[in-house]
Amino acid sequence: QVQLVESGGGLVQAGGSLRLSCAASGRTFSRNAMGWFRQAPGKEREFVAASWRGGSKVYGDSVKGRFTISRDNTKNTVYLQLNSLKPEDTAIYYCAADPLGDYRSPAYDHWGQGTQVTVSS
Repeated sequence: QVQLVESGGGLVQAGGSLRLSCAASGRTFSRNAMGWFRQAPGKEREFVAASWRGGSKVYGDSVKGRFTISRDNTKNTVYLQLNSLKPEDTAIYYCAADPLGDYRSPAYDHWGQGTQVTVSS
């Protein structure tokens, strides 16, 4: 069984930064693909970023150049650095492991409980 626990969310002013963490436990962290998604009220879950064990990283268009995904395999943790935050970045951010198909689709085998990010204008 795999458990993912996110942390690091909070309230920040526009232009500010946050770093989210996702700690993995269980039959892991050899997981190849790890992803971050977000979901705002009334909207669908949106792809934010994904990271592969080999070092490849991909970002959603709305966060490219502002967010950075990284991972520390020794700590079984994946991070998401959020810079130049905008009010439209406000959402619950979810960590996920093991995509079931297209990594951009919110169809992963394992999910965390989410952490709230609120950006004030």
